[in-house]
Amino acid sequence: MSQVAPRQKRVKDLYTERFNQRRHRLSPGLLAVATYIDAHRHAVLGLSALEIGFETGTSDATVIRAIQALGFSGLRDLKDTLDGWLGETDSPVEKMALTARELGGDCDAAIDFVIDSQRRTAEALAEPENRRAMAAAVRLLAGADGVCVFGIGASGIIAHYAARLFSRSGLPGLALNATGIALGEQLLGMRAGQVLLMLLHGRAHREATATLAEAQRLGLPVVMILGRADSPLRAHAAACILLPRVKSEHVALHAPGLVTIEAMHLALSAATPERTVGTLDRLVTLYGEIRPHSR
Repeated sequence: MSQVAPRQKRVKDLYTERFNQRRHRLSPGLLAVATYIDAHRHAVLGLSALEIGFETGTSDATVIRAIQALGFSGLRDLKDTLDGWLGETDSPVEKMALTARELGGDCDAAIDFVIDSQRRTAEALAEPENRRAMAAAVRLLAGADGVCVFGIGASGIIAHYAARLFSRSGLPGLALNATGIALGEQLLGMRAGQVLLMLLHGRAHREATATLAEAQRLGLPVVMILGRADSPLRAHAAACILLPRVKSEHVALHAPGLVTIEAMHLALSAATPERTVGTLDRLVTLYGEIRPHSR
């Protein structure tokens, strides 16, 4: 039997190192800021100095002084450092190695792992807050001219599927699933009157923030399927369906997002039956025109 590669050594945690070395020199205000950053690393990636100051009961100037007292040149330097560390510790290689080791090559254990994950997804979707969010999302979609579905990586595949699924119900769908500057060309397809639906784990990466900025410019309401309750992105959502992962250090399963999309699509179809049936009827006609006629 093949051996699972040993868990990779994590990248050096520069923030913790500097914080431990200098915390005894920090004033109460600077210490409060530094402690908050240490405990909310994902959230800080999407916050301004002013927002961090609001969360810590200090000023933006105090936030910058605290960051510099820890040896960073400024907020951008701090975020780059945190982003690099979080990216390494969120490595899919490391997560797969850990998960595979714990399963120990047992097929039944793997099945139980997946079943347990989907059970938790079903329980989360059934919670009253998520039911209300789903209903709010469907109301937004029912009154929209189209939907833009954002997701990158594996979620990008689901975004593509979702865009096609909604189009089959008469709601034109656009997938926003490119990374880097290629996403810019897709963002050109966003229009006023659409709804932005985002599949997110919670990190405020550049693609997510750029997409949100374009949605704000166009006045698009945002629906999020989100994996972290403490994500700073949540504040931008008109409706947020929260599907937190119980053990984020394990390999990510993407069925929760897919299940939520299909539930949302079915609810939308039930809310707009004439549009859905009319679109599907036209689709069947087009299929007949494309297929070779039998002789």
